[in-house]
Order: sequence, then structure tokens, then C-alpha cells
Amino acid sequence: MIALGIEGSANKIGVGIVKDDGTILANPKETYITPPGTGFMPKETAEHHRSQVFMLIRKALKEASIKLEDVDVFCYTKGPGMAQPLSVGAIVIRTLAQLYDKPIVGVNHCIGHIEMGRVVTDAMNPTILYVSGGNTQVIAYTQQKYQIFGETLDIAVGNCLDRFARVINLSNDPSPGANIEKMARAGKNYIELPYIVKGMDVSFSGILSNIQEMVLGKKPGKKGKKSKSEEHKEYSKEDLCYSLQETIFAMLVEITERAMAHCNSDSVLLVGGVGCNVRLQQMMEVMAQERGASVCAMDDRYCIDNGAMIAYAGILEYKAKNEGTPFEECTFTQRFRTDEVPVLWRDD
Repeated sequence: MIALGIEGSANKIGVGIVKDDGTILANPKETYITPPGTGFMPKETAEHHRSQVFMLIRKALKEASIKLEDVDVFCYTKGPGMAQPLSVGAIVIRTLAQLYDKPIVGVNHCIGHIEMGRVVTDAMNPTILYVSGGNTQVIAYTQQKYQIFGETLDIAVGNCLDRFARVINLSNDPSPGANIEKMARAGKNYIELPYIVKGMDVSFSGILSNIQEMVLGKKPGKKGKKSKSEEHKEYSKEDLCYSLQETIFAMLVEITERAMAHCNSDSVLLVGGVGCNVRLQQMMEVMAQERGASVCAMDDRYCIDNGAMIAYAGILEYKAKNEGTPFEECTFTQRFRTDEVPVLWRDD
């Protein structure tokens, strides 16, 4: 079987074509990049996706050497994500499925990341750290569900990095997190930041506020003269990036290790855009080696949002159910939790 999937939940729009054995036939994508110091708004992001999606479909079909008639199932990201960008993939796929009389599958974005990670790395039953701009979760599979062991209590780790990059006016090309990672390699002095782990959960908003205050010399949004305690102290951008990475990644490693111990797991899989970060992979590797475990990591071809992960997760669900998503349920939603999805294709 062949599936075509569209991913467009945030600032990336991707079209993937895969076979049911996990062979990736095509996986082109485009990123909406805004000027330094700015984020991406839903309306403008959706406009970008609409301008790119048909070009990407044509490109994917050409790379895969197939026609739309050859596709057996059409898949799209149902959620979670930003509503207006999500609507682009949903509308295009619903239209194609009706034109070619083929089934549709609405895919959970997080499940797409997990199943892409499993097929690319050959990870059988790992503990999963899912880290991206919109999500931060520690996950393990049991009883046909991906259960969430721990997660962020406020903002996602990728959102924390993105917002800090805006404060220090880093470029968004290719991504704020990638530029923080590059700058952190030149950092030499660790600056102590809040370390907030609450059981199996983490919190990043306080860390972000604290490091913003170091940059601005006052609390973000506060007007008037700085108090004596807020006297501006000079910190290099390199040291701030280095310290932020070291702190938040240590928090993530801690809760991942705790989940591995609970599940008696011998491997950890990193998925999501932040999972591309080499320093996070290195820190996780140190922890895993001490436990006699291994780390399964990917590069940015499959870690960051892409259409192939949606196509592959969709084809797994379609084959397990032997049917697609009913057309009236082919909607999209900004909130769609990982543990809401029955994982019918696994029985281990």
C-alpha cells in the first residue's frame, strides 16, 4: 500500500509518500521563516502553507514516480497544532480523497513523530522523549496506548528556546533552536538558572522569565526605573545560550531516566524538532550508558515536522482498522493528546 500524508500543524508544510513497510518514497517540505525577533502568526502561516502545498504535492509525486491515482490512502494531521495552518492540510486531503474516491485518515501529530522514529531507528519498545515547539512529553507504550508519564506544566521546551531566541534577536533561519545550539557551543561560563522538576513534570516559563531578565536588565514588560536588585549585569549571548541548554536538557534527562527506571526500559527514542539537538543527544547518551541502555536519535530529515511521518502513521492506523476515518470526522483540532489514540497496530 502507498499513503500520501500532509503535515502542516505549525510553521512547516510537508508532503510525504510512504509504503506500508516504512519505505519513504518522497518527503519534501518548506518552512515559513519570519524576521529575527518575531514569531509566526496563524493567519500568515496558513497563507504560506496554501502557497506551497500544491507545489510540494507535485514534487513528492515526481520524486516517488507515482500518480495520485496510485495512492491507496490519504492522510493529514488532525492535531494538535495551530488551527489555521492545520486547516490547509485537512481541506486539501479531503478534496483529493473525494476526487479519487480513496479513504482518509486523520493522524495525531505526536503519534506521527513516534512511529516515524520507530521505523527509522528500528526501536522496538523505547521510552520516548517527545520535544518540540508545541509539546514536551515523556511517553511509554502499554496496553495499546502511548501513555504520558510526564510533561511540561506550561510552555513546551521548543517554545522556551524560540522565545529566548527572539529576546536576543537570533535568526529564525533555519530555526531559532538550531541557532541557539550553534551559539551555545561557544559558551564557556555556566550561569545558574532555576531548575524546575516536579515529580515527572517540568516547567520552563520561570526559567524563561529569569533569563529574559538577565538580558533586559529588568523583568519583561516592567516599566520605569530599574531597582537596585535589577541592575543590569553583562552576560554574553553565548554563555546564556549554553546555560539555558544545559539546564533545560538536564531536566529532560532526569525525567526520562525516571520513566526508563519505572518501565525497566533499555532504550530511549528522541522525537520532535528539539530531538535534533546534538547536545541533548549527548547528555541523553551519558545517562543511557550509565544504565546500560541506548539512545535512538534522528537527524532533521525525520525529527522535524514532515509529511512522511503522517503518511506512515496513517497507513498503520488504516491497516489496523481496515477502514479510514469517517468523512464527517475528518476535522482538525488544536488539542489532541497522545494518550487519546488507540494504538491498534501494536499488540506487544
